[in-house]
Amino acid sequence: MAGANKPSKLYLVVETGPTAADRLAAALSGANPSSVLLVPSTGRGLDAQTLLPLIATLQNAGVAALVADDAQLARVTKADGVHLTWSKDIARRAEEAREILGARFIVGADVGRSRHDAMVIGETDIDYIAFGIPAHVEDRETARERRHELCQWWAEIFQVPCVAFDVTDVEEAADIVTTGVDFVAITIPDAMSAAEIRAFVQAADTALAAYEPTV
Repeated sequence: MAGANKPSKLYLVVETGPTAADRLAAALSGANPSSVLLVPSTGRGLDAQTLLPLIATLQNAGVAALVADDAQLARVTKADGVHLTWSKDIARRAEEAREILGARFIVGADVGRSRHDAMVIGETDIDYIAFGIPAHVEDRETARERRHELCQWWAEIFQVPCVAFDVTDVEEAADIVTTGVDFVAITIPDAMSAAEIRAFVQAADTALAAYEPTV
């Protein structure tokens, strides 16, 4: 738990696709994230052939490589773990993922906006819980305020690490770090150039490192 005595760590979300390797290289040249979540590009799925070189790049750099929503694929590709996006049966899916992956892999879960789900899953052997903002939410400002509130609530009370998801810019990162979350998940836009990605990631990492928690 980051809490009040250490800054949040950088966690990146990167879409797969034809330019994924270049985007990933640019991101890693801008900062040293603790973890990178590989998610499918719009309208596509994930497969081992696509993931294997990306996972190798991350692991060779000492970065944990996570796969979105497919524990079996994470196991086959020897990724470091799986991140489960929110659904009504998230608790069951988290349990199934742990059964597939065992204790050596990371299993994290987005618990939506439910404090109840967060507490239920937090009592299992989950490695982290996450609060995010689903893409379909139209009132983004209210959703950001709600995410801020949930992250702060969790960080102040619980020991299981917390990740703030769906952070899209440096200003958001600088705001959410004040909640005491352990990790801030920055989504890398796939339309950015390599230079833009490098600068974006570097600025986000600097914003997290610049925060000085109160003791």
